[in-house]
Amino acid sequence: MANPAQHHKITYVEFTTTSIEQTKNFYSTVFGWTFKEWGPDYIDSNAASSGVAIGFARGEALPALPKSAPLVVLYSSELEVTELAIVAAGGSIVVPTFPFPGGRRFHFSDGAGNVLGVWSE
Repeated sequence: MANPAQHHKITYVEFTTTSIEQTKNFYSTVFGWTFKEWGPDYIDSNAASSGVAIGFARGEALPALPKSAPLVVLYSSELEVTELAIVAAGGSIVVPTFPFPGGRRFHFSDGAGNVLGVWSE
């Protein structure tokens, strides 16, 4: 086995986006992620930049996902600052900040077909 430490671990998450350029600008502006371009229809960000390697493939936006769909949740040490940055970069808040055991979180749309969450203590 080439890398036994990664055996059965999540090492990559791939999203669909309606706009590669909008997605790259949004996530680099809000979260500081860097991207590698793999042609006009695919970008990715390595784990050192985004926490886990993430790819974005150009495609059609999916209809609203059911409650059972996985939700990728990012951490922020400054929840309100992150929320403002998301809105300033063209995203929108789809679930306002709410408390949960262990902290607070909100969900946002990146404007290119993806909904993620952000949490903090």
